[in-house]
Amino acid sequence: MFKLKKVASFLFFFTIMGTFASFAQTPQLPQPQQQQQKVEVSDGELQKFANAFQGIRMVNQQAQQEMMSVVEEGGMDVQKFNEIHQASMDPAVEVEASKEDLQKHQAIASELEEMQGTFQAKMEKVITDADLTLQRYEQIAMGLQSDPELQERLKAVFEG
Repeated sequence: MFKLKKVASFLFFFTIMGTFASFAQTPQLPQPQQQQQKVEVSDGELQKFANAFQGIRMVNQQAQQEMMSVVEEGGMDVQKFNEIHQASMDPAVEVEASKEDLQKHQAIASELEEMQGTFQAKMEKVITDADLTLQRYEQIAMGLQSDPELQERLKAVFEG
């Protein structure tokens, strides 16, 4: 089951890379092992989801600014931090980094991980303040990944 923590982790690392995009703009990845059932979502519930999603985007923007500051205050360029971080997450990726850069990366990554809990709590509050449960928000988010009709309805909510 897809957990909000995974959403938060996804946002956390993609935020620092500056690649977060809305569901409607995200390319769909094939999920052959997991057949998604269509999620029934009322118009009112979709509006609540849209409100929560917008709030999460605001938290995400704030998180991005704060994390970039932490990286820069830690004495690293954001791009270099991201290169080292990608290499640390994927053994197939190689990056040239000095011992000093690796130490800086480790210290910054630790600080960013500590911050993640705060941002996750803020995202959870945004969702519950929008009168949705975390589980329902996740169900709708998962439904959006595989349901073009639901994506169009959400797009209409944002445009309306």
